[in-house]
Amino acid sequence: MSVLNRFTDIISANVNSLIDRMEDPEKMIDEYLRQMTNDLAEVKDNTASVMAEETRAKRELDANEAEIKKYEELARKAVQAGNDDDARVFLTKKQEIEDIGANLASSYASAHENAVKMRQMHDKLAQDIETLRQRRAMIKGKLSVAQAQEKVNQAAGDVKQRESARSNFERMEAKADRLLDEANAKADLNTAPANPVQSLEEKYANETASAAVEDELARLKQDMGM
Repeated sequence: MSVLNRFTDIISANVNSLIDRMEDPEKMIDEYLRQMTNDLAEVKDNTASVMAEETRAKRELDANEAEIKKYEELARKAVQAGNDDDARVFLTKKQEIEDIGANLASSYASAHENAVKMRQMHDKLAQDIETLRQRRAMIKGKLSVAQAQEKVNQAAGDVKQRESARSNFERMEAKADRLLDEANAKADLNTAPANPVQSLEEKYANETASAAVEDELARLKQDMGM
């Protein structure tokens, strides 16, 4: 049968090995699952047709066997009645039916074998589809975990970058403080040291000015009669 030849590879296919060879399991499983689901519908229809053919062949074979038994019984009754000629007629008919039965038995055997093969293909394909669905859920779960881990890794990298930026900022701040301290130190070094003689001169000059002011104030009070 052409349908048997078409689906022969279903029996030998190893769905787990196929998944392991897939470059993009999630995408390819979805596509392969779609194809297998379509194949299952076709296999189901063909299996039902082959099983129906088996049932028909078995029904014809059973009917043939019933006919053989019927003419066998009629021949016995004819012999018991002493009618050998009638018995010969019944036995001749029985032999004709037996010849037909041989062909019917061969047809039934082929139909039964085909039905068994189609049922095996149907059951295996259905099991492979279930395996694909389970593996797809598992693979998608792993991909979700991998994507979440990638986000964690990216976040960790961002934290490291921020820590590095803060460290660079702190180094620049320390450098700025050092440069400011150096500038202040240079400013102090550029300032001329104090002259002690000049300081004393300014002191006594100020005291002389203060004494003159006091003398002027005393004179003013004397003139005012105070």
